[in-house]
Amino acid sequence: MKAVGFTLAGTLVVAAAGAGYAYWHLNHNIKSVDINSALGDNRPAKTRSLPSTGASAAATPLPSEALNILVLGSDSRSGKRNQALGGGSSEGARSDTAMVVHLDAGRTKATIVSIPRDTLVTRPSCPLADGDSTAEAYGAMFNTAYSVGGPVCAVKTVESMTNVRMDHYLEVDFAGFADLVDALGGVTVTTDEDIHDDDSHLDLKAGEHHLDGTQALALARTRHGIGDGSDLGRIVLQQKLVKALLQQISSTNLLTSPARLYEVADVATASLTTDTGLNSLSELMSLGQSLQGLSADELKTVTMPVVTAASNANRVVAQQPEAAELWASLR
Repeated sequence: MKAVGFTLAGTLVVAAAGAGYAYWHLNHNIKSVDINSALGDNRPAKTRSLPSTGASAAATPLPSEALNILVLGSDSRSGKRNQALGGGSSEGARSDTAMVVHLDAGRTKATIVSIPRDTLVTRPSCPLADGDSTAEAYGAMFNTAYSVGGPVCAVKTVESMTNVRMDHYLEVDFAGFADLVDALGGVTVTTDEDIHDDDSHLDLKAGEHHLDGTQALALARTRHGIGDGSDLGRIVLQQKLVKALLQQISSTNLLTSPARLYEVADVATASLTTDTGLNSLSELMSLGQSLQGLSADELKTVTMPVVTAASNANRVVAQQPEAAELWASLR
C-alpha cells in the first residue's frame, strides 16, 4: 500500500509531462470487484471515524480514520507465469495467504492478523455474480471461501467469523507479488533455521538473505521445509516478509529515478485486484500517502489464536475466547 501511494504520487508528475498517458495506463491497470453492492447493508458496523487532517485548509486532507483491510494472496495458476511460479497448472484458485490489516486512527500504527488457511469455519451463503448464491457450509476450510465465491465470499466469511467490518479489499497473485519485489530491488530477510522445501524450491541456510521476487514468493509459500510443516510456520515467514517489504519501501528513494518509479507503479497497479473503493489512482495514492508515518517498528504482526481441530489433526479452529478478544480489539 505504501509502495502504491508513494510511487503514484511521483508518477502523477510524470503523467502530466506525458500528456496524461501514464495516468490513463496506470488507472486502467487496476482491476476491481464491487463488494459493497454484492453484500449490501447486512454487515458489521464500520469503525468509528476521526476528523481527517491535512497540511493546509486548501489542500485535500489525507484520511486518518481507523481502517480494516482484507489482503489476500491468491494461488491462481491463470496464465503461464502463475503456473510456473505456482509449480503446476491446478485449476481454480484459493486464498493462499489471508491477512487482516488494521490501521489505527492516525495511521502511524498497524496490526496485521494472519488467518491460517487451514482454519475450519462456518462459511456463510455468499451471493454470486449470476444472481445465485453458494450454500452455507459447516466445518469448511477457510481458504475455500475464495474458491467458491471469489473476493465477495472471502470478505463475507471473514466478517462472519470476526464481526469486524472489512473497509477495503486487496488481492495479489503469484506473478504480481514476485514482480513487485523485483521492481523494488528485492528484500532482505533473516531466517532462524535452514529451509529446504522441495515444493517451493527454496533452499536457504539460516541467516540473512537478499531475495529476488521468485525467492521471496517461495519463502511466502514455504511450509514443509520448516517447523512441523504446518501453515503456522509459513505464517511466521510471511510476517517477516511483510516487515522486510515495508523496510525496503522506506529505504528506497524512488523519486530520484522516474524510470524506476514508473516501473514500480506499473507493476503495483497491474498486480492488484481491489474493491471499488480503491480502484483508482487517486484513491490508492490517498491511502498510500496516509501511511507515510507508518514504519516497520510500528507494525505488529500476530496470528489468530487457534487450536488443533478435534475432527482433523491437520486442521485448526479458532481458540476461544482469545480469538474473539483479538477481533474485538480491531473494531
